Amino acid sequence: MDILKIVSFSLMVLFVLLLFKEEREDIRILISIAASALLLLLIFPQVKSLLYIIEELSIKAKIDFLYIKIIFKVIGITYLATFCSEICKDAGERSLASKVEIAAKIMILIQAVPIMMAVLNSIVKAIEG
Repeated sequence: MDILKIVSFSLMVLFVLLLFKEEREDIRILISIAASALLLLLIFPQVKSLLYIIEELSIKAKIDFLYIKIIFKVIGITYLATFCSEICKDAGERSLASKVEIAAKIMILIQAVPIMMAVLNSIVKAIEG
């Protein structure tokens, strides 16, 4: 199971990080960033197959895939921004972390424009009758 790989890898990294707990904060941050990147690479194939399945389901349900793509972009932005923000916080850079979070929120708003326009168009059509 992939979750066993992820958990065992994470526990091994945790033990290595504990070895450097007070002595080498610079090495701890680098190990943490590298381990986090490797964990993302481990789950990437599952995310890719999930996207394929959802695309197939949207075609069968006759849902415009544009909207589903936007939702996944928003989810991706959220996860990546949270990932980056947490790394910044771990490194003691709270100010940079907050800037990453603000940038992510703005990017999410930009991604949401087509959905907002579709909703507004639907409302206008309903009012016009």
